[in-house]
Amino acid sequence: MALPRQRHFGIRAADLQAKAAYNEAIADLDVARLNLTRSEIRAPVNGDVTNFDLRPGSYLPAGRGIMALIETDTVRVEGYFEETKLARIHVGDAADVRLMGASILRGKVDSIARGIEDRERSSGASMLANINPTFSWVRLAQRIPVRIKLDVNDNADELIVGRTVTVQIDSVTGFTAGATSMLRSGLSRILRVFDRENGHERPAMRKL
Repeated sequence: MALPRQRHFGIRAADLQAKAAYNEAIADLDVARLNLTRSEIRAPVNGDVTNFDLRPGSYLPAGRGIMALIETDTVRVEGYFEETKLARIHVGDAADVRLMGASILRGKVDSIARGIEDRERSSGASMLANINPTFSWVRLAQRIPVRIKLDVNDNADELIVGRTVTVQIDSVTGFTAGATSMLRSGLSRILRVFDRENGHERPAMRKL
Protein backbone atom coordinates (compact mmCIF):
# COMPACT_ATOMS: atom_id res chain seq x y z
CA MET A 1 0.00 0.00 0.00
CA ALA A 2 1.52 3.30 -1.04
CA LEU A 3 1.55 6.17 1.41
CA PRO A 4 0.32 9.54 0.32
CA ARG A 5 3.15 11.84 -0.75
CA GLN A 6 2.36 14.44 1.92
CA ARG A 7 2.43 11.84 4.72
CA HIS A 8 5.71 10.46 3.41
CA PHE A 9 7.31 13.91 3.65
CA GLY A 10 5.91 14.31 7.18
CA ILE A 11 7.48 11.04 8.35
CA ARG A 12 10.76 12.01 6.72
CA ALA A 13 10.76 15.40 8.47
CA ALA A 14 10.01 13.77 11.84
CA ASP A 15 12.89 11.32 11.31
CA LEU A 16 15.34 14.12 10.53
CA GLN A 17 14.11 16.08 13.54
CA ALA A 18 14.64 13.08 15.83
CA LYS A 19 18.16 12.58 14.47
CA ALA A 20 18.95 16.26 15.09
CA ALA A 21 17.67 16.02 18.67
CA TYR A 22 19.78 12.90 19.17
CA ASN A 23 22.94 14.62 17.87
CA GLU A 24 22.23 17.61 20.10
CA ALA A 25 21.91 15.32 23.11
CA ILE A 26 25.23 13.66 22.24
CA ALA A 27 26.90 17.10 22.02
CA ASP A 28 25.40 18.11 25.40
CA LEU A 29 26.71 14.87 26.90
CA ASP A 30 30.22 15.57 25.59
CA VAL A 31 30.11 19.11 27.04
CA ALA A 32 28.96 17.72 30.39
CA ARG A 33 31.83 15.21 30.40
CA LEU A 34 34.29 17.98 29.56
CA ASN A 35 32.97 20.19 32.38
CA LEU A 36 33.19 17.24 34.75
CA THR A 37 36.87 16.72 33.94
CA ARG A 38 37.47 20.46 34.42
CA SER A 39 35.90 20.32 37.88
CA GLU A 40 38.91 18.33 39.06
CA ILE A 41 41.81 20.72 39.71
CA ARG A 42 45.31 19.38 39.17
CA ALA A 43 48.38 21.29 40.24
CA PRO A 44 50.89 21.79 37.41
CA VAL A 45 53.80 21.81 39.91
CA ASN A 46 54.69 20.48 43.35
CA GLY A 47 53.66 22.88 46.07
CA ASP A 48 51.42 23.85 48.96
CA VAL A 49 47.98 25.44 48.76
CA THR A 50 47.40 28.53 50.88
CA ASN A 51 44.75 31.25 51.21
CA PHE A 52 42.01 28.86 50.12
CA ASP A 53 38.75 30.80 49.73
CA LEU A 54 35.97 28.38 48.80
CA ARG A 55 32.94 27.15 50.74
CA PRO A 56 30.24 24.56 49.99
CA GLY A 57 27.61 26.01 47.70
CA SER A 58 29.83 28.73 46.25
CA TYR A 59 29.57 29.47 42.53
CA LEU A 60 32.68 30.58 40.69
CA PRO A 61 32.83 32.49 37.42
CA ALA A 62 35.42 31.41 34.90
CA GLY A 63 38.86 32.83 35.55
CA ARG A 64 38.40 33.69 39.24
CA GLY A 65 41.23 32.66 41.57
CA ILE A 66 40.29 30.93 44.81
CA MET A 67 43.67 29.92 46.21
CA ALA A 68 47.40 30.40 45.90
CA LEU A 69 49.80 27.60 45.03
CA ILE A 70 53.35 28.10 46.28
CA GLU A 71 55.77 26.00 44.31
CA THR A 72 58.09 24.25 46.75
CA ASP A 73 60.63 23.20 44.13
CA THR A 74 61.62 26.80 43.36
CA VAL A 75 61.68 28.42 46.80
CA ARG A 76 64.77 30.59 46.78
CA VAL A 77 66.41 33.62 48.33
CA GLU A 78 67.16 36.76 46.36
CA GLY A 79 69.21 39.58 47.79
CA TYR A 80 69.98 42.96 46.26
CA PHE A 81 73.70 43.69 46.35
CA GLU A 82 75.41 46.90 45.33
CA GLU A 83 77.00 46.82 41.91
CA THR A 84 80.35 47.66 43.50
CA LYS A 85 80.33 44.23 45.18
CA LEU A 86 79.40 42.13 42.17
CA ALA A 87 82.99 41.67 41.02
CA ARG A 88 83.62 39.59 44.15
CA ILE A 89 80.43 37.50 43.90
CA HIS A 90 80.48 34.50 41.58
CA VAL A 91 78.07 31.77 40.59
CA GLY A 92 78.76 28.75 42.79
CA ASP A 93 79.96 30.74 45.82
CA ALA A 94 78.80 29.25 49.12
CA ALA A 95 76.21 31.17 51.10
CA ASP A 96 74.82 31.00 54.63
CA VAL A 97 71.13 31.81 54.94
CA ARG A 98 69.99 32.55 58.48
CA LEU A 99 66.23 32.50 59.01
CA MET A 100 65.13 35.13 61.49
CA GLY A 101 64.46 33.34 64.76
CA ALA A 102 65.29 29.96 63.25
CA SER A 103 68.14 27.85 61.94
CA ILE A 104 70.84 28.46 59.35
CA LEU A 105 70.55 26.98 55.86
CA ARG A 106 73.29 26.46 53.33
CA GLY A 107 73.10 27.48 49.71
CA LYS A 108 75.02 28.57 46.66
CA VAL A 109 74.86 31.52 44.32
CA ASP A 110 72.69 30.28 41.48
CA SER A 111 72.65 33.31 39.23
CA ILE A 112 73.16 37.05 39.03
CA ALA A 113 70.60 39.18 37.22
CA ARG A 114 71.73 40.34 33.79
CA GLY A 115 69.70 43.52 33.76
CA ILE A 116 67.57 45.91 35.79
CA GLU A 117 65.10 48.63 34.91
CA ASP A 118 66.49 51.91 33.54
CA ARG A 119 64.62 54.57 35.50
CA GLU A 120 66.05 57.43 33.49
CA ARG A 121 64.65 56.19 30.18
CA SER A 122 61.16 55.82 28.79
CA SER A 123 59.56 55.32 25.40
CA GLY A 124 57.17 57.79 23.80
CA ALA A 125 54.49 57.39 21.15
CA SER A 126 57.14 57.72 18.44
CA MET A 127 58.98 54.66 19.83
CA LEU A 128 62.08 56.81 20.37
CA ALA A 129 64.06 56.80 23.59
CA ASN A 130 63.09 59.57 26.01
CA ILE A 131 66.10 60.24 28.26
CA ASN A 132 65.80 62.32 31.42
CA PRO A 133 68.15 65.30 30.86
CA THR A 134 68.61 65.96 34.59
CA PHE A 135 70.08 63.70 37.25
CA SER A 136 70.39 64.07 40.99
CA TRP A 137 73.79 65.14 42.29
CA VAL A 138 74.06 62.13 44.57
CA ARG A 139 74.47 58.92 42.58
CA LEU A 140 73.98 55.70 44.54
CA ALA A 141 75.20 52.28 43.48
CA GLN A 142 72.56 50.23 41.70
CA ARG A 143 71.16 47.15 43.39
CA ILE A 144 71.47 43.90 41.47
CA PRO A 145 69.43 40.78 42.37
CA VAL A 146 71.55 37.76 43.32
CA ARG A 147 69.68 34.45 43.51
CA ILE A 148 70.64 31.87 46.14
CA LYS A 149 69.72 28.22 45.60
CA LEU A 150 69.06 26.53 48.92
CA ASP A 151 70.30 23.10 49.96
CA VAL A 152 67.05 22.00 51.61
CA ASN A 153 67.11 18.82 53.68
CA ASP A 154 64.90 18.62 56.77
CA ASN A 155 64.20 22.35 57.08
CA ALA A 156 61.55 22.49 54.37
CA ASP A 157 58.83 23.37 56.90
CA GLU A 158 60.73 26.52 57.87
CA LEU A 159 60.75 27.84 54.30
CA ILE A 160 57.78 30.18 54.33
CA VAL A 161 57.65 32.67 51.48
CA GLY A 162 58.07 36.20 52.81
CA ARG A 163 60.21 35.33 55.83
CA THR A 164 63.17 37.56 56.53
CA VAL A 165 66.58 35.95 56.18
CA THR A 166 70.15 37.17 56.44
CA VAL A 167 72.41 36.09 53.59
CA GLN A 168 76.18 35.89 53.84
CA ILE A 169 78.12 35.00 50.70
CA ASP A 170 81.61 33.54 51.05
CA SER A 171 83.47 34.33 47.86
CA VAL A 172 86.39 32.29 46.60
CA THR A 173 88.47 35.47 46.91
CA GLY A 174 87.91 35.58 50.67
CA PHE A 175 85.43 38.46 50.44
CA THR A 176 82.27 38.19 52.57
CA ALA A 177 79.15 40.00 51.44
CA GLY A 178 76.09 40.23 53.64
CA ALA A 179 72.53 41.30 53.02
CA THR A 180 69.14 40.76 54.60
CA SER A 181 66.44 39.68 52.20
CA MET A 182 63.35 37.49 51.98
CA LEU A 183 62.43 34.04 50.85
CA ARG A 184 60.75 34.22 47.47
CA SER A 185 58.72 32.18 45.08
CA GLY A 186 56.82 33.07 41.94
CA LEU A 187 54.05 34.67 44.01
CA SER A 188 55.90 37.35 45.95
CA ARG A 189 56.36 40.77 44.42
CA ILE A 190 58.05 43.07 46.96
CA LEU A 191 61.45 42.38 48.47
CA ARG A 192 62.80 44.34 51.40
CA VAL A 193 66.57 44.53 51.59
CA PHE A 194 68.95 45.82 54.22
CA ASP A 195 72.50 46.31 53.06
CA ARG A 196 75.02 46.09 55.89
CA GLU A 197 78.07 48.23 55.44
CA ASN A 198 80.35 49.55 58.19
CA GLY A 199 77.98 48.23 60.83
CA HIS A 200 74.97 50.24 59.60
CA GLU A 201 71.77 49.06 58.02
CA ARG A 202 70.14 50.99 55.21
CA PRO A 203 66.64 49.89 54.23
CA ALA A 204 65.52 49.88 50.62
CA MET A 205 62.28 48.78 49.00
CA ARG A 206 62.35 47.32 45.54
CA LYS A 207 59.46 46.18 43.36
CA LEU A 208 60.18 43.02 41.39
